[in-house]
Amino acid sequence: MNGEIELIRGDITTLGCDAIVNAANSSLLGGGGVDGAIHRVAGPELLAECRALGGCEPGGAKLTAGYRLPARFVIHTVGPIFGDGTADEDETLRDCYANSLALAASAGIESIAFPAISTGAYGFPIERATRIAIAAAKRWLDGERPPRRIIFCCFSETDRQVYARLLGDSA
Repeated sequence: MNGEIELIRGDITTLGCDAIVNAANSSLLGGGGVDGAIHRVAGPELLAECRALGGCEPGGAKLTAGYRLPARFVIHTVGPIFGDGTADEDETLRDCYANSLALAASAGIESIAFPAISTGAYGFPIERATRIAIAAAKRWLDGERPPRRIIFCCFSETDRQVYARLLGDSA
């Protein structure tokens, strides 16, 4: 692995890395959870820029400025709504990570922080989602391009413990 994976528990809107990832809805116009928090902290300029983007498909990723956030950029990705696990939810979630990392690389971003995408209101089981997130990060870090520092930022201690256990298992 040619980089580092970090795990923290905290509020992603406070991180001073190059980019944070927003677990957005397809409109990109704000919502609940981490999406609402990012929009509140970034300010109305983020909403204005997102309006011009025309939404985003599940698995896709779009880049905006960070505005009032400590992070310079926000990468918005739309995770899958989890049904019974047979509607390509795993592949769509993998695409969220892969497309966010590829977009970060194209923008020269060296450090990126991810929330636990789709595990809140979208109902993706945390352990299953975490395995996908870690595998995507490790696959990316096996390459030679930025970002070289991937941070998983868990809002809850319960989620942080799942990440910690699975990162330990895969080390």
